[in-house]
Amino acid sequence: MSKLKDFPFFHEAIHEINYPFGDFYLFDGFVVAEINEGVHFTWEDHAQQLVKELVYLYDSNSPNLVLIANRVNSYSVKPTNWAKFYKNGYALHGYAVVNYSKMGRSIALIEKLFVRTKSKSFNSLSRAINWAKKRSKKRIAS
Repeated sequence: MSKLKDFPFFHEAIHEINYPFGDFYLFDGFVVAEINEGVHFTWEDHAQQLVKELVYLYDSNSPNLVLIANRVNSYSVKPTNWAKFYKNGYALHGYAVVNYSKMGRSIALIEKLFVRTKSKSFNSLSRAINWAKKRSKKRIAS
């Protein structure tokens, strides 16, 4: 399990946001999220605040953003909260989950049922970042 700060990609980040519930690293076209240990991540308590800040920092509610969940810690997500994300008019160009355990991969499969965008599961942060960069280039070419 590797945090983004352990990779050379870290120096490509254009901004870092630190909340009590996790750290978020902004890049050109994608965001890497690392939620803290033991958090029960919900729309009302976490995601809504985060999404509003990302819209502000990226200066748009663009569906061109790719989100990478780097699951280096054990935490829970309420998958039905994706409906609240979409109901509020938000969208993503891609969603990747980096899992480091068999249980994490199983949870990602369930979560994938609720995500309305191209999503992939990875066992390597480097692979997920390379995928996000390619997705970002596709959105520019479109």
